[in-house]
Amino acid sequence: MFEGLRLVSEAADFAARRHTGQQRKGRGNEPYVNHLAEVANLLSISTDGTDAELVAAGWLHDTIEDTATTREELAQTFGERVAALVVEVTDDMTLPKAERRQKQIVDAPRKSPGAKLIKIADKISNIRARIMPQANQDERDDLIDYLAWAEKVVDGCRGVNAMLDRMFDETVRAARSTL
Repeated sequence: MFEGLRLVSEAADFAARRHTGQQRKGRGNEPYVNHLAEVANLLSISTDGTDAELVAAGWLHDTIEDTATTREELAQTFGERVAALVVEVTDDMTLPKAERRQKQIVDAPRKSPGAKLIKIADKISNIRARIMPQANQDERDDLIDYLAWAEKVVDGCRGVNAMLDRMFDETVRAARSTL
């Protein structure tokens, strides 16, 4: 148990330091680390805290994509499974946005169970950040677009964890109710 708690704590610290100064889209430019905390928390809740490596990967899921962190660094610091999960959910930022989005839809059904859970938790968090009761038309359009795409990605990830699937559906319903 101690090893798992320590792994998660070290991953949180590492992710917070690597994402220092980054702001999240939506919700008034809150610190990016809030997104990472939410994803990790969703993973912990939906697995009853039984998979420390998955929760650590939730904290770290954007480090390769958004910082100078390498796969090798993650493997050395957090182990092979954590690094593999992070790589599996990392977008190729050299591709245009439309291609990255399409690739996520196509690749989702072939992801490992852990990567599917990270993808679903990430989409839940991103939708929640886009729900703004006083949204202007551009923000509403962004939410509509994001929902349509996220649902396609999550359709390929369903069936691994009923609780997370339900949470995604509830989040989508809540988002649609604001439109």
